[in-house]
Amino acid sequence: MDHLGTSVLFAGNNFSRLLGGLWTTIWIALLALLIGLILGTFLGMMRTFKNRPVRLILRLYLEFFRIVPTVVLLFLAYYILPRQLNINLPAEQVAVLTFALWVAAEFSDIVRGALISVPKHQRESGLAIGLTRWQLFRYVLLPQALTLELPATINLATRVVKTTSLLMLISVMDVINIGQQIIEANGQSHPNGIFWVYGLIFFFYFIVDYPLSLLAKKLNAANQH
Repeated sequence: MDHLGTSVLFAGNNFSRLLGGLWTTIWIALLALLIGLILGTFLGMMRTFKNRPVRLILRLYLEFFRIVPTVVLLFLAYYILPRQLNINLPAEQVAVLTFALWVAAEFSDIVRGALISVPKHQRESGLAIGLTRWQLFRYVLLPQALTLELPATINLATRVVKTTSLLMLISVMDVINIGQQIIEANGQSHPNGIFWVYGLIFFFYFIVDYPLSLLAKKLNAANQH
């Protein structure tokens, strides 16, 4: 099997390094999602308010993160802003912050759409029994919106995991960056190693994202029925 290049995966500590890179990819994605979903929930709630300046600012925030490519956001946050502001943050923290702000922007639109989809009489009934605006969100609107927003939230999570492939551009030791290092270090002795290394990376991303994709499809189908 050595002539196929598979041995590069298990030479030295290559396999454990790839697993470590996968863990880096996963924890950055999870932490960014956690922060982004919490922030996005509050922003989505605020986007349902009748305050036009607030809604305009939050709309511009959303459009900024939709229009600007993620790779540009990473370069801006890691290479440009720290120099201008004289701030030095680790690449992992920059990645979490950038992805969290992106998730918050996207999730705010998901939350807004789910909230306005809740039947109007539910809102009116809550106000009629004396609930404050925040109590109305907490006890009436958000619980009902949760089932509506869950499929889109899972799809967003899969996008975040896939987009972490850009982390190598800011020197984060994610699974792709480590895979590239292994390929370069073993290029002479294992010329076919690139196929197996990237094949394993593909498998890692597949086993993380595919179950989420199936779950999102099932939830979409359930909501339609």
